[in-house]
Amino acid sequence: MFMVSSFSKLIYIDEFSGTPKYQQLANCIIKAIESNKLQLNDVLPSINELSFEFEISRDTAEKGYKYLKKIGIVGSIPGKGYFIKSSNIERKVKVFLLFNKLSTHKKIIYDSFVSTLGEAATIDFYIYNNSLPLFKKLLLHSKEDYHYYVIIPHFMDGTEQADKLINAIPKEKLILLDKLVPGVSGNYGAIYENFEKDIYKALEEALPLLSKYNTINIILPEHNTYHIGITTGLSEFCQEYAFNYKIIHNIGNEAIKKGEVYISLMEDDLVDLIGKILDQHLELGKEVGVISYNETSIKKIIMNGITTISTDFKMMGEKAAELILNKSTEHIEARFYLTVRNSL
Repeated sequence: MFMVSSFSKLIYIDEFSGTPKYQQLANCIIKAIESNKLQLNDVLPSINELSFEFEISRDTAEKGYKYLKKIGIVGSIPGKGYFIKSSNIERKVKVFLLFNKLSTHKKIIYDSFVSTLGEAATIDFYIYNNSLPLFKKLLLHSKEDYHYYVIIPHFMDGTEQADKLINAIPKEKLILLDKLVPGVSGNYGAIYENFEKDIYKALEEALPLLSKYNTINIILPEHNTYHIGITTGLSEFCQEYAFNYKIIHNIGNEAIKKGEVYISLMEDDLVDLIGKILDQHLELGKEVGVISYNETSIKKIIMNGITTISTDFKMMGEKAAELILNKSTEHIEARFYLTVRNSL
């Protein structure tokens, strides 16, 4: 039987990781078997011992063992506890998944990525909150030799250093999601948005509805992680089709004007914008227009429907997983689409 003190050297529960603790526990046991530190018929600590030693709930410990039982690695005997049932482990791809933040559309990416990989990979999931120092810390302190680093690279500041950090990752292990990073070179995989082209094409598709307005405003907080290509594409569209164009940093300070369209990139700004429209008793879709970035279910309902410009986030997660499964370094441009509703 493995003493708990010895077993504790094999288990590392990372409080900063977005990976569920039960999955971290299971992954550590799998890794210990792969490295021959745990072997066939070794008896494992009890659920109570795990809970006490690693300061996790009994439910978490039990869920970790149940997962390992489900995939045939761990067995149990009533009254005797859990043991290593099989040491014949199919080698899984180890993925370091690093998102800038959590949001509705990021969850869509995550869910489709995990679902497409299935049992082929173990995933350690982290969130760096748009902070380059935290991003650097997580990369430097990653304890595993990962097969892939899948990264959504959006930073509040210090972006000039991001390429150096990302270039330090072996390119055959790198997959960038959502955007490309200037300065990152080599043969690596990517699923990216072409922000400049996408907003231009989406607005061009909406041109018949936009023709009743004279000005297109974009609500863009001064400190943001949105790609400069969005404003570049919007500016080019307005010049080509003779619309006035304005960047609004704080919608709270603006009076909403008739004959104008407002593009909201952030959900909080969308709420404030709709509130102002209601307060001024303006008719949405006739006197004033609203377009929101990133499709969510609620936008189908509020104000009888909000027009959206959005990428296909489900496809983005699926294709990233396929790059791993196919060992590909392809660059794939994510699909982008306009969904017209009552607000335009």
